[in-house]
Amino acid sequence: MITLYTFGPAFGLPDPSPFVMKAEVLLKMAGLVYRTDTKGLRRAPKGKLPYIEDDGERIADSTFIRWHIEKKYGIDFDRGLSREERATAWAFEKLAEDHLYWAIVEARWSDDANFAKGPQIFFRRIPSPLRPVVIAMIRRRVRNALRAHGIGRHSQAEIGALAASSIDAFAEFLGAKPFFFGREPTGIDATAFAFIAAALCPIFTAATRTAAERHDNLRAYVGRAIIPSAARWRAASPWHDFVARMKRRGTPRNPGSVPRISPGSRFARPGSIRATDSLRIPR
Repeated sequence: MITLYTFGPAFGLPDPSPFVMKAEVLLKMAGLVYRTDTKGLRRAPKGKLPYIEDDGERIADSTFIRWHIEKKYGIDFDRGLSREERATAWAFEKLAEDHLYWAIVEARWSDDANFAKGPQIFFRRIPSPLRPVVIAMIRRRVRNALRAHGIGRHSQAEIGALAASSIDAFAEFLGAKPFFFGREPTGIDATAFAFIAAALCPIFTAATRTAAERHDNLRAYVGRAIIPSAARWRAASPWHDFVARMKRRGTPRNPGSVPRISPGSRFARPGSIRATDSLRIPR
């Protein structure tokens, strides 16, 4: 069985990392049986999450996880897309991962109020006398990473304007479509779902959230989710709870007919195993 290493539910999200959410949505879309483990960060091959273990092989990074799934299990998440559409999907994926992500990180880690409501929980197991020192050190590392990326050299207002342009691009391209390329989800939807959900996270006061909330289609898109909630999911499942909350917040008055798919129904090869509800209860 595949093991996906995650942080676990936090901030009202199935996982605080949009990369982890992306990887888990891909596993659900593929219809593969997997389990999650929240204790793998120290053993992470590249020092970050997510990564998976599959038959003794470790694969780190959500994009390499996707490529591994496609190669090993004969799955094409972009089946039916033209070469031009695949190129567009890749561009949007990098817009989310290499630009929007850093604006989300800046809002969560640089703003003191947001940090207190969110990332500060990661340090609760550190002994009290050491906690302020460790927090200051890690926040300094994050600020240095933001500056090295380039986005950290801008003012918060400038970062907000850049992030809003990225979010507007997602909203404009999605338009009235249920998914990014029509009535069926493709690989880009796993990424878009994860990063738009992260931007809409209700506990943070951020320009990314304000920008995303301006678009009814983005709120409805996240509320639909990629995989419909199913009766077999545990009531405490973070995915079930999150989707239910987003539906209440984001469904427009006249949503029309929304297509739904079963896990793995479109991507998995004939006879492949189905997705399971092996999500962990919040710690």
